[in-house]
Amino acid sequence: MNIANNITGASLFFPDKAALIFEGTSYTFSELNDQVNRAANALRALGVQKGDRVGLFLPNIPAFVIAYYAVEKLGGIAVSISSASKAREVKYIVNDSGCKVLFTACDLRGEIPRLELPTVENLIIAEGDAENDLDLNQLMAKGSTDFQMVDMDPDDPAVILYTSGTTGFPKGAVLTHRNIISNSNSAANHSGMVPEDRLQLFLPLFHVFGQNYIMNGAYSKCAALVLHRRFEPEPVLHAIEAHRVTMFFAVPTIYINFLNMDTSGYDISSLRYCFTAAATMPRETALQWREKYGMATYEGYGLTESSPFATYNHNYRHKHGSIGRPIENVDVRICDLDGNRLAPGEVGEILIRGPNVMKGYWGNPEATQKAIQNGWLRTGDVGMMDEEGYFFITDRVKDMINAAGFNVYPNEVEQVLYQHPAVQEAAVYGVADPVRGETVHASIVVKEGKQVGEKEIIEFCRANMAAYKAPKKVFITDQLPKSATGKILKRVLRGDK
Repeated sequence: MNIANNITGASLFFPDKAALIFEGTSYTFSELNDQVNRAANALRALGVQKGDRVGLFLPNIPAFVIAYYAVEKLGGIAVSISSASKAREVKYIVNDSGCKVLFTACDLRGEIPRLELPTVENLIIAEGDAENDLDLNQLMAKGSTDFQMVDMDPDDPAVILYTSGTTGFPKGAVLTHRNIISNSNSAANHSGMVPEDRLQLFLPLFHVFGQNYIMNGAYSKCAALVLHRRFEPEPVLHAIEAHRVTMFFAVPTIYINFLNMDTSGYDISSLRYCFTAAATMPRETALQWREKYGMATYEGYGLTESSPFATYNHNYRHKHGSIGRPIENVDVRICDLDGNRLAPGEVGEILIRGPNVMKGYWGNPEATQKAIQNGWLRTGDVGMMDEEGYFFITDRVKDMINAAGFNVYPNEVEQVLYQHPAVQEAAVYGVADPVRGETVHASIVVKEGKQVGEKEIIEFCRANMAAYKAPKKVFITDQLPKSATGKILKRVLRGDK
């Protein structure tokens, strides 16, 4: 078993079919497989062996795809590092995982503290001037296009993906070949991917959503990727038209962005499927998207530790506001804090069990034991299940607000805020209060051409929900802080360290 079998198989059955399209360059599956084999031979010549960790500190460029599958073919463990990371973060991840080789780009080299990375033997520059380091193109030019892929045990580690820690240091989630193969196959099956599809990928490859659901999902069905360095509205729309993209993957904030701009100058009629994840899709946004473009937005739920796919809304009947039902071969349940299963309609923590659940946290058995109990992954997310087995996210355990003894779930308040005609984006969070314990605050972005004040927003909330849930303060801002995937960072709004 090896996740890189996807590339080898696609090159056998569809050698001349487009596999990867990027900034005017197109690779067929045959060409991509040759490049991967050359890179794998180069890594082997540098002494990389089965089980060695290889860091990928790269932006969304073809070299990420090539390096990733080269590491996998060799039996190594790919360690993804956000291209937005700074030197302190790079140092921690590289040293914690013990990377032997590090791939990067010339313009990221300034964030690599070479003298503080004792395990790194070689730095490979995949884009730009290599200077005194190794040049990926030169290494591949010397490598053979023949490579015997290493056969891995299903439970052998394939990647380490570091979770974005809100407090303390991030933890490295170890995903096995079984985890990734089962989960990317499930993503492809539920989404209905076929070889003729072209999937747009502007979400970061270092993140589990872009890496497993989109990239590995696409290649499990021999479909093509249309790759972007980052999300930029006009280039993304142009690529849909120019390359006849069929499948669109984004987070809710990107859907909101498109709904608030004029896209009439682009032909996006090739799109047949739209998917959203990473945060709850506001009901109003989903309805507006269907009204404007005539397409549903399918929704998924998961986290890095579940590879990430766990639930899907839905193959047969969509429910607004739901994250759907468990995907194939995966169990999901709602439990209290002691692990006791709760009945439909009761609110508790979401637990996941299945072939998608990680092996554990790299070098951290204590954190692993807390996260996985009796085979069940504790997600830290609060939710409920209805009588038909559909799951609903209420909020993150840590995001729940305790206001004078009342539990307030930010997502519930946000759903109301999105119903206001002037609100483009909204985030609700708790702030320490000496009397109430916590008080409810909201930050909003106002739609272009609209005007609204704090008092009007608070009164709107009070008219549509219990008074204790309504924000006590509303901040109007030009933009909300977001992660590289477009997820709103409430810890920044709260002022967490």
